[in-house]
Amino acid sequence: MLAGRQVLVVLDNARDPGQVRPLLPGGPSCLALVISRNQMTGLVVGEGALPLRLELPPPTDAADLFASRLGTRRAADEPAALAEIVDRCARLPLALAIAAASAAAHPDEPLAALAAQLRTGPAVLDRLSTGTDGADVRTAFSWSYRRLSPTAAYLFRTLGLHPGPDVTVAAAASLAGVPVRQVRPALAELTRAHLVAAPHLDRYRTHDLLRAYAMELARATDPEARRRVAQGRLLDHLLHTAHAASRMLDPQRHTIAIPPPGEGVTVAAISDEAAALDWYAAEETTLVAAIHGAARSGFHARAWRLTWACEPMLYRQVTRHQWAALQRVALAAARRIGDPLALGYAHRGLGRAYSSIDNRRIRARIHFDRALRNFAAADRPIDEGYIRFHLSLLCERNGEYRAALEHTRRALELFERAGHRPGQARAYNGLGWQHALLGDYEVALASCARALDLMRAVGDRLGQAQAWDSIGFAHHGLRQYGEADAAYRRALALIRRIGERNNEAEILVHLGDTHQAAGLPEAAGRAWRQALTILEELGVSEAAAVRARLDGTPPAQPAAPPADAADQNSRTWRM
Repeated sequence: MLAGRQVLVVLDNARDPGQVRPLLPGGPSCLALVISRNQMTGLVVGEGALPLRLELPPPTDAADLFASRLGTRRAADEPAALAEIVDRCARLPLALAIAAASAAAHPDEPLAALAAQLRTGPAVLDRLSTGTDGADVRTAFSWSYRRLSPTAAYLFRTLGLHPGPDVTVAAAASLAGVPVRQVRPALAELTRAHLVAAPHLDRYRTHDLLRAYAMELARATDPEARRRVAQGRLLDHLLHTAHAASRMLDPQRHTIAIPPPGEGVTVAAISDEAAALDWYAAEETTLVAAIHGAARSGFHARAWRLTWACEPMLYRQVTRHQWAALQRVALAAARRIGDPLALGYAHRGLGRAYSSIDNRRIRARIHFDRALRNFAAADRPIDEGYIRFHLSLLCERNGEYRAALEHTRRALELFERAGHRPGQARAYNGLGWQHALLGDYEVALASCARALDLMRAVGDRLGQAQAWDSIGFAHHGLRQYGEADAAYRRALALIRRIGERNNEAEILVHLGDTHQAAGLPEAAGRAWRQALTILEELGVSEAAAVRARLDGTPPAQPAAPPADAADQNSRTWRM
């Protein structure tokens, strides 16, 4: 039919090479353009085809496509809403065309309303449908889904249960309940079908629209009990990996009992401190969403334990108000199961979060007192000791230095009774710091030296950094600015390797104070500005005191007893 003619043959939505080969023109004067959701490797090998990967249009082109269907003037009037619509539609031309048609049908409705309707929810796919198969995002997705193997199809459906923007291989294996070696081929199949993308090594991303489609399929295909088991496996994966990461970041942290992972759960290997920090940074959004999701779904024990396991990450990476919100979720979950120890840990976590927020410190004391009663009733002296430590910090922030010292002494007694050397080490450092706040600098140095010896013995690098900070503070009080500078620099070197940003900011503030007192205002300003950047990102009240220093009213000497100096000299311990 085509012999001797010049014809371009377009074969759209091709399934596989076998479907294409009988339709390829045989003469040299014709060309064939094959469009497929699958990689046509057989055509490249057997027919000499030239593969061209068609990417999604860039955001500007996607916005232009939407505007061309709706009208450029109306689209230009709401640039923020337009950008969100483009993102919610995943830059898919079909989704953008349907969204534009919907907006055109409601000319009096702002685009912001359409953007709100397209935010993730169970009905988002209905809003991107015209009611006909030819103009329905759900139908377009189904063309790729129906070609999957049963294993890949089940994995795709379970990915809809994942709460984060991307999923690791270990998390995908846990969702599917199979070993990693079995989940990799299924992930590769989903990638070839363009149902997931692989932006990074061993990480796979599914857009919100595809996730909504996967969740819809899971509800229609898989019994609720099967979906719930898969969700439990994912939570176990996150809980046990977060627990391993927190132990790597702070080996001296007092641990809690965590049930073993369920069958089919893969726990990610956390080989060292850097790997723990990388995992936490990559999984922050997923972990926060998982805590909320676990509580909503009735996985109350996992919700409070996951919050506890994530404390090192929460302390480093989220604002204090976000941290408090998650701790409230943990406390509500602990109350639902009624476990006294769970309540103790949840009250402790919420007390810690509230103690760093100015207008929540009275509530912090209430939660610490309740945790103390729970731990005392359960005869848990180590946990009691840490609560005493937190009460000490709270008193210190309120300028009650002698009350803080008494709480730290009682913490030391509890740690000694239990033979808990990491707690003893940090208690000695706490005593040294508080003696320095009270002006007893020589006593402070002696106590901190004992703390350093214990911390080296137990391998507590975080504690060593804090002890060097205390030593620097005491030397500053004695006007020994060279010794103070050296101690602070040792503290900074340790804390930056650990990644404790709150402690880093605190040490930088103290270093800046020493530079200022030593007559080095430019060096002081550099240190304070670095500290302020960290504190503002964390959203803590201590930022105000650093701004005051930069405005020209820094303390030349580390003041001690008055309450108005409490925020300037308050100390952060992570226990």
